[in-house]
Amino acid sequence: MKTYPTYRNIRKQAMVLGLPISFFALQMVSVIGSLLIIIFSFHFGVIVGLLLFNALLYGALGRWVKKPFPVKVKNTFPSTISNKRLSPLNHA
Repeated sequence: MKTYPTYRNIRKQAMVLGLPISFFALQMVSVIGSLLIIIFSFHFGVIVGLLLFNALLYGALGRWVKKPFPVKVKNTFPSTISNKRLSPLNHA
């Protein structure tokens, strides 16, 4: 009888099919959209193209999970916090 290991890093990051929840949701939206396109335009080329697109999307998302590229985000908070008045004008 085959045994399956228990995924114990659920607090670290929840994974579904090797993807985080947000990437898995993106993949499922792509699959559902592809199914809708296949239903309403039934051509062999469209079917093959959408299957290839979904496979490449899954591969790209899986690769991004393993080796994410850094995204530069501007600092939202200043380096120092002060009560010093920034303006020489007296409002009171």
